[in-house]
Amino acid sequence: MQTLRPALLTDHYELTMVSAALRDGTADRPCVFEVFTRRLPAGRRYGVVAGTARLIDLIREFRFDPADIDFLRRTRVIDEPAAAWLADYRFTGDIDGYAEGELFFPGSPILTVSGTFAECVVLETLVLSVLNHDCAVAAAAARMVTAARGRALIEMGSRRAHEEAAVAAARSAYLAGFRYTSNLAAGQRYGIPTAGTAAHAFTLLHDDERAAFASQVATLGKETTLLVDTYDISQGIRNAIEVAGPELRAIRIDSGDLAVIAHQSRELLDSLGATETKIIVSGDLDEYAIAALAAEPVDMYGAGTAVVTGSGAPTAGLVYKLVEVAGRPVVKRSEQKATIGGRKVAVRRHKPTGTATEEVIVPQGVPDRHANDRLLQRSYVADGEPVPLPTLDESREHLRQCLISIPWEGLKLSAGDPAVPVAVVPAD
Repeated sequence: MQTLRPALLTDHYELTMVSAALRDGTADRPCVFEVFTRRLPAGRRYGVVAGTARLIDLIREFRFDPADIDFLRRTRVIDEPAAAWLADYRFTGDIDGYAEGELFFPGSPILTVSGTFAECVVLETLVLSVLNHDCAVAAAAARMVTAARGRALIEMGSRRAHEEAAVAAARSAYLAGFRYTSNLAAGQRYGIPTAGTAAHAFTLLHDDERAAFASQVATLGKETTLLVDTYDISQGIRNAIEVAGPELRAIRIDSGDLAVIAHQSRELLDSLGATETKIIVSGDLDEYAIAALAAEPVDMYGAGTAVVTGSGAPTAGLVYKLVEVAGRPVVKRSEQKATIGGRKVAVRRHKPTGTATEEVIVPQGVPDRHANDRLLQRSYVADGEPVPLPTLDESREHLRQCLISIPWEGLKLSAGDPAVPVAVVPAD
């Protein structure tokens, strides 16, 4: 099965707009598009920028080959002038935006794409596809990291997502602070530490639980994790320690009342002399379930479905809107979907202690800078050429510092106002 090139990962109407603009002479007008959200998902107090580096890689490869153009001709998506234009397409403009790992709020201009109308508009669907997915996963994962209170998390949601979405989700979860992923492609592609041992099927394969545990320990050593809830959990723990000894690294529990079972399991492990054996829990965990286990003797959480689906918010609600044409601000005025015209510049204001107090957005101007302000936009592409970017680990640390900087109320899982208020002000 042929893999689609990035250029065809788009909507039909992007190319019909290009065809019309080429015919009427507006295709080359200099334009500015911005990506932002009008509101955060219900109950959320911040968003997390993720996926931008992935997006820049895809834009670098955004080309229309002869087969693509032939398909578009045959299906009458484009006319001949558009076909000729697409054959030579290469993005030559500028892309600026918030750093990966940065927090965002309603109205934050997290990505700005500048160039001709035609070269910018064809990127719309790809931009939103990448950012809406990755930002949604990163925000959900960040909330889980906060709820875990320093305990490790492993992302294990590959089987609950499209195969490529699973790799992107693993990247976003790691950016947000997860320690491991079960996805080997993400490990290879992004250098994320991978983890995993055995499923219930491995236990069921063997004549009894002890035989399965003995096989796993013989292969992987006592540093492995034994899944003890295929049959009876208490007996499973006894079998695990009998086979591996008290030096067993960890047990995993994937079902039941995890709060009660974790407490009972810790007591049983300690009574068997396995005081250093860790307890890993998994099974439909989201940020609320993780928070509910905060007082229990759990050492690591495995999160799957909730993290790869944004924990109830599978999209970040981002839009890609034209805000400037030939240096003139343009405004969409519909009552529910109004926009603010003009290219924006944004700063985050902080107290001397480092606590964020406000995000200030200035259309068509430069903000009045205060002593503890931090400029939020950086360059990603200049004159069509990608700019060197931070590593994934550097972006991960950036998010950690951002979460430290917001008022503690902004980290609550309960619904409330955005963690940092946003003000749109005219330039001085």
